[in-house]
This record gives sequence, C-alpha cells and structure tokens, in this order.
Amino acid sequence: MARITAVDRDACLVRTPNAEIHAELAGRLRFQIQSALDLPCVGDWVCVQSPSSGGPGIIHEVLPRKTYLRRKCPGRSMDFQMIAANIDVAFIVQGCQYDFNMHRLDRYMVMVNDGHIEPQIILSKTDLISREELTRRIDEIRNSGISADILPLSNTTGLGLNEFRDELEPGKTYCLLGSSGVGKTTLINRLIGHEAFDTKAVSATGEGTHTTSRRQLILLAQGAMLIDTPGMRELGLMGASDGVNMGFEEFVGLSANCRYANCSHEHEPGCAVRTAVEKGELSEDRYASYTKLKKESEHYEMSYLDKRKRDKAFGRFLKSAKKEIKDKHRPK
Repeated sequence: MARITAVDRDACLVRTPNAEIHAELAGRLRFQIQSALDLPCVGDWVCVQSPSSGGPGIIHEVLPRKTYLRRKCPGRSMDFQMIAANIDVAFIVQGCQYDFNMHRLDRYMVMVNDGHIEPQIILSKTDLISREELTRRIDEIRNSGISADILPLSNTTGLGLNEFRDELEPGKTYCLLGSSGVGKTTLINRLIGHEAFDTKAVSATGEGTHTTSRRQLILLAQGAMLIDTPGMRELGLMGASDGVNMGFEEFVGLSANCRYANCSHEHEPGCAVRTAVEKGELSEDRYASYTKLKKESEHYEMSYLDKRKRDKAFGRFLKSAKKEIKDKHRPK
C-alpha cells in the first residue's frame, strides 16, 4: 500500500514504506474509471505493484476515501475536480489586507464541510494591518456565524508560527487552502526551516503572487503530513448541499420553523429564515451568501446529473451499434 504525494497528468508520485516512486494506472483500473471522481488524487491511499526493471509502479486500486476536497471543474465543464483526499484538518488561509473576503471564506467553508473535514482559519500577513484592524477582521468572521478556530499569523514577524506548528500532530494530514499569494508556500518553508519551495516577492501593493503550480503532499519532520495547493481562481460548488447546511447551521436550525418543509427561503410565506433577516437577527449579507451558494450548488448538480444521463445513454447507443455491426458481418 502507498500514498499519492503528487499527480502529473496520467502519472503519479507515490510514497511507499521504503521510497517515493513514480506509478501509473493499471489498464483494468483505467477501464473501470467512469468519472473524474474515480481518478486518483493527492492524499489517496492506493494498492501499488512494485516496479520492475526500473519502470514505474502499477496502481491497481484506489482505496475508499474517508474525507475529500472537490470542486466543480473550472469553466463550462459539468464535472467534479478532485483536489485532495484523506485530510484531517483544512487550514483556510486569508490575507488580512487585500485578500480578505467573507464571501470567498464562505465558499471555502462549504467545500471543506462538504468533504467532512475539520476547518480552521488562518489570517495571514497580520504585519500589514494594525491590531485594531485585526480585531475587526476576527469580529467580522465571528459575527457571520462561523465558529471555526482562527489563528492570526505572520510569516514576516513570526507571529503565530509556533502556535501553528503545535497544531500539527504526527500521523495526521493537513492541507492549506487559499488564494494565490496569501503565503501558503512561505508558511511551509518556515515549518521546514529552509527555502525548499519557490516563492515570489509581494507586489508593490503588498499582495502576493502565484507560485505553486501543483498539489503535493509533504512529510514534515515531526511526522505530520501537509498538502500545499495552488491558489484557485474559480471555486465553483456542485452537489455540496451538505456542506452548505453545515456551513450555515443557523439557517438550518431556523428552517424547522418554516411553514413549508421544502421552503427555499426566498418567496414562500411563513419563512422563518427571512423573518429572522427582516428582524435583524440574521445578517442580510450572510443570507445573500447562503441563498447564492445553495442555488449554485443545486443548479450545477442538476446539470451534472443530466450530463451523466446523456453520457450513459450515448454509451448504450454505441454498445448497441457495435453489436448490430458485429451481427451484420457475422458469417451465416
């Protein structure tokens, strides 16, 4: 058994008990794959046949995932893209200055909750704002209803680095999520103790620039495992209703008091959620984020299911056509 540490197109880098080797999918496994969700991703545990004559190892099976990170494929494609798997804690990194965005934070929280991963929030680059501004950022997160742990951190001054290091337990897997340039790779270099991975200087405005180009799992000295991920320009949600409910628990609790069991919380009379918003008990901004993410997830999920139905129907058509051609040319 081995664990995937990186994926490059059709080839994988896997860590076995003895070494890190290149591996490829077995032909039978490749034939069985029906969607992008079945493809191996960083963090997957796999059954690998050791290489012979210096060639790559052969992956025969991807073991069931206990947790996962996924999103809608960027662009118009109606399919899932696996980001990483078998993660215990996801650190959502937001810069305190230009990158700070509550709507984006809501998206990350939904994605992490949907994959049954514990979320924690890192507010990076605290050296770029005052202590009062940092307090306001934390209050804004708490007032929105998010209860995840928050760790202020600065790669420049070292604030929070020891606390972050203490969070990492041997044998557990963590990942860093966030936009390009928020300091994820720099944070890993600080943990390792040297510049193991390339970074770029911040721009004149104090914003970071994109460096990491692939997801990779890193084994740290204390025995914890950490997955670095590139910044994601698109974070589309698809089939993430569980994540939406978990990320907006206060809305789910109020839903029990709605007049209709299938209330969409938009136009129906007797909606407890909209009543709470009108009374000021729930933030209008938080309500807008909830309804937007809920509708987006449901819309893309229906489009995805329709696509799967069309693909299966086309597959049946091809199978039938091949059988007819074979029968037609069979000697009588």
